[in-house]
Amino acid sequence: MNGRVYNFSAGPSMLPVDVMEDVAKNLLNYNGCGQSVMEMSHRSKEFAQIRNDAEADLREIMHIPDNYKVLFLQGGGTLQFAMVPLNLMTGTGKADYVNTGTWAKKAAAEAKKFGDVKIAASSEESVFSYIPKLKKEDFRADADYVHITFNNTIYGTHYSYIPDTGDTTLVCDMSSCILSEEIDVTKFGLIYAGAQKNVGPAGVTIVIVREDLLGKCDASKIPTYLDYKIHADNDSLYNTPNCFGIYVAGAVFKKIKAMGGIAEMSRRDIEKADKLYAYIDSSKLYKCPVKAKEDRSLMNVVFVTGNPDLDKKFVAEAKAEGLVNLNGHRSIGGMRASIYNAMPMEGVDALIDFMKRFEADNI
Repeated sequence: MNGRVYNFSAGPSMLPVDVMEDVAKNLLNYNGCGQSVMEMSHRSKEFAQIRNDAEADLREIMHIPDNYKVLFLQGGGTLQFAMVPLNLMTGTGKADYVNTGTWAKKAAAEAKKFGDVKIAASSEESVFSYIPKLKKEDFRADADYVHITFNNTIYGTHYSYIPDTGDTTLVCDMSSCILSEEIDVTKFGLIYAGAQKNVGPAGVTIVIVREDLLGKCDASKIPTYLDYKIHADNDSLYNTPNCFGIYVAGAVFKKIKAMGGIAEMSRRDIEKADKLYAYIDSSKLYKCPVKAKEDRSLMNVVFVTGNPDLDKKFVAEAKAEGLVNLNGHRSIGGMRASIYNAMPMEGVDALIDFMKRFEADNI
């Protein structure tokens, strides 16, 4: 690893080493243009090519239909908690949310500022240890949209299915699992994702939105920047975007395309997660709070020893061995190994090897 650690952070997270090496090689002089991407105008033909390539490659690997717009915005998933209701809660003023964790709960709380929000289902009573099994009848027929959080970073859960919402628009936060599995984009009206987990450096937010959902807000009553149509009409260049972040994200898209697409990425992710979960399930020391295997996240593997002091010892000793950011979220404690696309199998193997030795010494 050339002195690098294995970074199991939930975000910002690891980036592919070869992508970072290529970025570093071109940092001062991008493709012979005499300047860095960090310096060039977002209106330049060089950056236009970078942005256009990033969108084209993302469309290709995610099979995004032509009637969807791809936007590169800022503000993270948190800004989307407000942009979604401002743009879409404009018919009946109703929206249904499924509460499966901290970020889902925050999204619903933000939307309540703008309309009638119903929590259609929740797993909070079990500390978000499962994904509710949803059916069409769980949602209001007159809701403007239904919102779900596909992967729950803090609690290590993930939807193994796409809920049937009938004719109601389905909106999905895919911040921590985008590009890790093939999905049918047409099942969703809008998908959003912060880049800092599986795509690139922090600062870019991807929004994939069906064209018929644009222009539904009262543009005279919301801030111009929060109108999706403004960004769609301006190719994400209404204001200065995160140029460098889009450039790195585009490089990641190219890498995924070259390695065989999301199907191959998913195969590797499943292999990594299955290996780690299999060890945890066989262990006498560690336990995964997510009992239903179909609800377990491939990206964020949570586990505990049952002893908070021992958990802290685990995190400290792992860090000393170059396995960093394994502490669980402050709201639940324990450990969390985020094994996003860029985490190599060697990192998972190193973690399992350490876990075995730690178990032998502490049981």
